[in-house]
Amino acid sequence: MLKVSVISPESVLFEGEVESLVAPAFDGEVGILPSHAPMVTLLGRGTLRLGSGGTQRRFVVAGGFLQVADDTVRVVTEQAAPAA
Repeated sequence: MLKVSVISPESVLFEGEVESLVAPAFDGEVGILPSHAPMVTLLGRGTLRLGSGGTQRRFVVAGGFLQVADDTVRVVTEQAAPAA
């Protein structure tokens, strides 16, 4: 499992555990699974998808960065909202 935080200037939109994450990096989508190598990438504009137990949470994000270290993922974004 991945421990994930999705943070915008206004609030913490999500904090919890998921099985997978797909994020819109500045140069394309990046997929994260448990035991992923440490990394930092800039976010672009698009849909952040958090998968767990066959369900998916989606957020529309724009800008910011994503950090992965020790099965912990921090998504700090300039703009974010739950996707419809």
